[in-house]
Amino acid sequence: SLGKDEVSVGRINQLARCSIVSYQGDVIYDKFIKPTMPVTDYRTRWSGIRPRDLVHATPYTVARKEILKLLMGKVVIGHAIHNDCKVLSYSHPTALIRDTSKIPLLNTKAGLAATECASLKRLTKLIFNRDIQTGKKGHSSVEDAKATMELYKVVEVEWEMQLASNSQAS
Repeated sequence: SLGKDEVSVGRINQLARCSIVSYQGDVIYDKFIKPTMPVTDYRTRWSGIRPRDLVHATPYTVARKEILKLLMGKVVIGHAIHNDCKVLSYSHPTALIRDTSKIPLLNTKAGLAATECASLKRLTKLIFNRDIQTGKKGHSSVEDAKATMELYKVVEVEWEMQLASNSQAS
């Protein structure tokens, strides 16, 4: 599962931290990433990123190569994952994406309308009665990635069966 934090460079969002956890929830990648342009807004309240975090951060081009190598050929689970792909300038094969913001089964289990696009924070609260992304220091991309993986596991068997039957029908 993939989690990330962004900072602003003018009106452009830039990747500043990327975290990847395994199916078991173990952190397999977690690095601060130095944007390619000077940061104009760290958005610390939401991102948790502070100027000192980027002083010795991995350059974007290096981090991008490392991240894409880890994602290649894998099923990638994320929440609103199109945002993750956008900041990486990357397009992962659709068949290998599981977006927890777009799983009707998950919404139903949370008591929401099947088509609603609920936040990761809200889904985690409704399904697990657990608060994430709290505090004034911003949220953690590791916490987000772990919560996303846990949410996926709630509906994994049923969702994968649905996907398999949909692909056989087309």
